[in-house]
Amino acid sequence: MQKTAVQLPIRFLLAAVLCLTIQACKQDIYTNIEEREANAMVATLLQKGIDAGRVMQKNGKLTVTVEESQFAQAVAALNEAGLPKTQFATMGSVFKQEGLVASPVQERAQMIYALSEELSRTVSEIDGIVSARVHVVLPDNDPLQRNAVPASASVFIRHEPNLDINTLIPQIKTLVANGIAGLTYEKVSVIPVAAVAMNGSNAGPELTSFLGIWMLPASASKAHWLFGTLIAALIVLGGALGYRLRRVKRRQIYPLQSVGPAE
Repeated sequence: MQKTAVQLPIRFLLAAVLCLTIQACKQDIYTNIEEREANAMVATLLQKGIDAGRVMQKNGKLTVTVEESQFAQAVAALNEAGLPKTQFATMGSVFKQEGLVASPVQERAQMIYALSEELSRTVSEIDGIVSARVHVVLPDNDPLQRNAVPASASVFIRHEPNLDINTLIPQIKTLVANGIAGLTYEKVSVIPVAAVAMNGSNAGPELTSFLGIWMLPASASKAHWLFGTLIAALIVLGGALGYRLRRVKRRQIYPLQSVGPAE
């Protein structure tokens, strides 16, 4: 059975829609992200002019997606912003009992590591701090020793380029010193490093107008392509329908007559 002239453009239109769906597929950039952090990541990428979105997973967490052509740019932008945030261990996770009896050396090492993780987490929460690491040194002094070695700590900070870090350093040193018993303000050293900014990262994304709607360049390009494809599909469909109607009208005006056998 021959396909009618109407069926062909409909199949063409469906094929075009399928192609659009394939083209619209995005690349996963990070998975198993909490909602608050996923929102921050998507907002950061949109501010950089990168088309990003979120996809809900079965476990309730989110996946952040971007266009494949913008994958490298998205990774660089998130690294600059310090996203996703470093996952620090908590006191509960560090001291989770895994064996029957913990040795004094193991307990001491766990205590130092837990203090470092907790302080690193706290410093990282300060506005303008991209990432932070706190390294604590607690000497194992003999109680009978006269000249005991004092405790010390060093703080590495990666901060935003426009942040006045000099005003925060005394507060950070006080925070770390008060968080560890036996640690004095003078024994806390802070090393700040400004994060390298991407070219044009401080400027807002340039928007493009399409049919009176302002959108990101990537979205505008996709909208142009989608609009052009739909227009082409409608033209083909309209031509096929017009051809079909003309044939039907012609048959109504000039009906076919069957010729019987000659007598």
